Amino acid sequence: MKLRPEETELVGKWIMVNGKIQSDATCERIHWLISNYLRKIGISKQWGAWETLFQDPDDRRFWEQTYPQSHMHGGGPPMLRCLSKEQAKEKYGKENL
Repeated sequence: MKLRPEETELVGKWIMVNGKIQSDATCERIHWLISNYLRKIGISKQWGAWETLFQDPDDRRFWEQTYPQSHMHGGGPPMLRCLSKEQAKEKYGKENL
């Protein structure tokens, strides 16, 4: 499912199912969005692929994928949050966004 206009943040979680940890539906949606829909713009100069900037091809909003629970194994579940154009330029150094 594409991003809705009212959405500004998607936070994935890991859940326990039958004694095993697995990604929740939000994690799966984030993975689908970055693999099939969002356009990758760049990665963080400071943190590399732990922070990645994407753009929605339909509404042109910028989205940043991060791993806010990075202390967890594998970086923890992902999060996507909407950034303003100014925030994206400041953090990712793209003058031609």
